[in-house]
Amino acid sequence: MQISAPCVVSLTWRLEDTQGNLIDDLEEPVEFYYGGDDLFASVETALLDQEAGCTTKLQLEPEHAFGLYDADLVCFEDRAMFPEHIETGMQFDGLPEGSTTQGMPLDAIYTITEIYSSHVVLDGNHPLAGIALRLMLKVDDVREATDEENENRSVGNSAVSVLATVPPSSRMH
Repeated sequence: MQISAPCVVSLTWRLEDTQGNLIDDLEEPVEFYYGGDDLFASVETALLDQEAGCTTKLQLEPEHAFGLYDADLVCFEDRAMFPEHIETGMQFDGLPEGSTTQGMPLDAIYTITEIYSSHVVLDGNHPLAGIALRLMLKVDDVREATDEENENRSVGNSAVSVLATVPPSSRMH
């Protein structure tokens, strides 16, 4: 079956930065909805009309992957708003309760980038924002999408969550 919207593709990949540093190595195939919300547009373009067994290499510039780095998504919060035991790299869904920071997205995932005695620095950018990436993809399988997948425009896996560099166990909710 050739890849065309809508369908479901099973992919494996190796993701590196442009210096060759490994970011993610997906060895077991994961399904993604092609023609919906699961894949970057540049990945879909490269996969169009391909079949199972296809391999391809892509260079993804930041604006075609996780976006440009936005310094306006960095803020400072009072250290007292956080649990006693926090570490650099931990992530929080949204800003801490009682935050007085104005203009920040409430639904962003914030990463602790620095901890001081009086405040904590939070970054709402995706960990890969501003980074050009090299992606080596392999199509392991292609199948028709189910009615539910077509309705949701997703199989429930997201490129963003699979490529996240901070393990979910580090996230605070």
